Amino acid sequence: MLTEQEKDFIEFWEKNRVARKRWVRQLSVGLPLGVSLVLATVTNLFAGWYSRAQMVLFREQSSLILVLVIAAIATVLFIVIFSARHRWEMNEQRYLELINRQSS
Repeated sequence: MLTEQEKDFIEFWEKNRVARKRWVRQLSVGLPLGVSLVLATVTNLFAGWYSRAQMVLFREQSSLILVLVIAAIATVLFIVIFSARHRWEMNEQRYLELINRQSS
């Protein structure tokens, strides 16, 4: 016997499972987390608490800034894709378990 909440989830997931797998929808799931992580890292880098790191960053290797920008973009993309796929897989697993329990 399923609870009312579980029945509502089954109904919701049957209608929305395809739409939630699209990449545009996945952007909205993990983008805030990825951007906040990168912003925290950049803020920490430019805060000035470790002066030697700033010296290396700005004076010795100017190409390092480009590497950091590419790394920040890659970090955001990884978090967006991973968190969206993980959330979709968790919902899909719950859906399949509830369907299996309902048919038993």
